[in-house]
Amino acid sequence: MAKDMEQVYQARLGRYVTAMRNEKPDMVPIRPFVAEFTAKYAGYTCQEVTHDYEKAFIAARKCAADFDWDAVVSNMVYVWTGLTEAIGTKYYGVPGIGVPADRGFQYLEPAEEKAFMKPEEYDELIADPTGFLFNVWLPRTSKYLSKIGKPVTFKNNLSFLKGGMAMLSYFNAFGKQNELLRKESGTVSAISGIFKAPLDIIADKLRGYLGLLTDLHERPKKVMAACEALMPHLEWVALSAADKNVPIGYWMHRGCVPFVNMEHFNNFYWPTVKPIIESIWSKGYQVLFYAEGNWDAHLQSFAELPDGCIVYHCDKGDIFRIHKEIGHKFCISGGIPNFMLGYGTPDEVRARCKKVIEGVAGDGGYIMDASAIIQNDATVENMRAMTEATRQYGVY
Repeated sequence: MAKDMEQVYQARLGRYVTAMRNEKPDMVPIRPFVAEFTAKYAGYTCQEVTHDYEKAFIAARKCAADFDWDAVVSNMVYVWTGLTEAIGTKYYGVPGIGVPADRGFQYLEPAEEKAFMKPEEYDELIADPTGFLFNVWLPRTSKYLSKIGKPVTFKNNLSFLKGGMAMLSYFNAFGKQNELLRKESGTVSAISGIFKAPLDIIADKLRGYLGLLTDLHERPKKVMAACEALMPHLEWVALSAADKNVPIGYWMHRGCVPFVNMEHFNNFYWPTVKPIIESIWSKGYQVLFYAEGNWDAHLQSFAELPDGCIVYHCDKGDIFRIHKEIGHKFCISGGIPNFMLGYGTPDEVRARCKKVIEGVAGDGGYIMDASAIIQNDATVENMRAMTEATRQYGVY
């Protein structure tokens, strides 16, 4: 039985990798990024899979075993309360703590005047990104840590001890989880490593979105210098847990039109992302461009990248336009609207899958998935319909 499951795994891995290399496998692979849906399917609440990562792992494995999927993320409910509470993180609302218990975790962005980095602190970040994050940013984002110059407290020391133990416990558990996915259901772990754009780091974690927009107009040279200072650190993080078989996840947030204008994209966002992607590719690794929102205005820029170096995921964009403009260069995934998986009918889901497969997957280089991360509003019936339609219409 174990040997048979390993054969299933190798077939799925080969199918997945072939598609990601923009080639034609035996059939369209299916790789749903299932998050809180796994809890719903396994009989857990959002609160349970956020508070107990072992339950989140079990839920992911149950879905992988019961659905005919080629690859999944080993735990897409990536916030674990044990870690966020050990550190005292202020910027997450987790189920039952900051948000209702039956909803997924949320990112809590502070008001502009309470941003975790002040506009006059760019020079400190530029001079020493790691030092700034540890000495200035971290105490502001934790309810336990003492600011530099203030008396060190018991809670401060315990936060570092508990936080370190929690980090080791959580992240070391993923290796076993991936092995269980492989042995129990022959399912591939879909991504490895993580990357974020320098400008998104400033917007998401430092200045806030509104603060960044102000800075792009009032202190553009500082913003650019900060992005350049962050670049080598972000590339290192991306490669530190990478696997050459599966792509590095790149979560694309607010660097596109209309969140920034085209001038800011061309002069700040793209020049500090493109070199990193090219460097990562030169080392033999792909990157998954998880294009949250609509990035269609920037397809020509993405087409500047070397053939095959990315997998492009379609959320709100026009997947048929994306296929036409960059499908000859890169594998495409996604295109099944989340609202349809939550509020449509199985027949509507099947029709959409058929349309996408016929319009995008004809020459290979397509991976079936929802438009965005699948939460607990998706119905089991619609997820089955997406899976069955992929297998019915996606055979080459």
